Amino acid sequence: MRSTHSKDYQQVNRPIGVLFDEYAPGFVDPWHSHERAQLVYATAGVMSVITDQVSFTVPPQRGIWIPAGVRHEALCRGRVSLKTLYVEPGTDERLPRKCMSLKVSPLLRELIIEAGKLPVEYSLNGREARIMDLILDEIIDAVEHPTHALNLPMPTDERILRICRAIMDDPASEDDLDRWANVACMGRRTFTRAFRRETGVTFSEWRQQVRLSQAVSMLASGKSVTTVAYDVGYNSPSAFGAVFQKAFGATPSQYFSHLRKSASA
Repeated sequence: MRSTHSKDYQQVNRPIGVLFDEYAPGFVDPWHSHERAQLVYATAGVMSVITDQVSFTVPPQRGIWIPAGVRHEALCRGRVSLKTLYVEPGTDERLPRKCMSLKVSPLLRELIIEAGKLPVEYSLNGREARIMDLILDEIIDAVEHPTHALNLPMPTDERILRICRAIMDDPASEDDLDRWANVACMGRRTFTRAFRRETGVTFSEWRQQVRLSQAVSMLASGKSVTTVAYDVGYNSPSAFGAVFQKAFGATPSQYFSHLRKSASA
């Protein structure tokens, strides 16, 4: 049986270690780091990966590249089928050097699935080696997703970070700017400036991104647009739909239809 413990892949005698596992809704992998870089990719379900700089929401057909040594936390929004590649540092100097969100091509998806069928200590010659080499080429050539509603910049100021965490825990909260400024023990203007300096966006923009990230997770689990709209803090499904379409360039139904088509391509 292939191990489902990440620590077992940090010293494996191959450039790439492949871990497949299933996670229950609400599973949390607390703050940690790895000796190897990793590509985190869910073929089903939605998860969040939080680093000190960015919080990523990871729907199917999207992967997160995390360099070796980067602290991160993972949360499964629903049931998740996870595929993780652990890549030994120095394997290929062309690999990304920062955390980023990557589009997983149909070819890369199939290569990852095939890699999971190979022995942990796969052959360094022939077909098995070529599969792993092609995986590296596909990661290097993968298109980086631009920062948008699914990538949340995280602050370093502990006061602002505490507030961001609270909003992520309860996206539907109606507490206004003045309330959060009081929580941070700051005046309204000071809080507004500090928040933008720390995250690069306004407080209202950041909270909207949190709500959209939560909405993607809930919609992926099968909840209706109406239910999701109210659960993440919008006053009506139409208001939610307008914000969603502006952020993603598609209605919720169109967005998930595209994901399903990509998954079956």
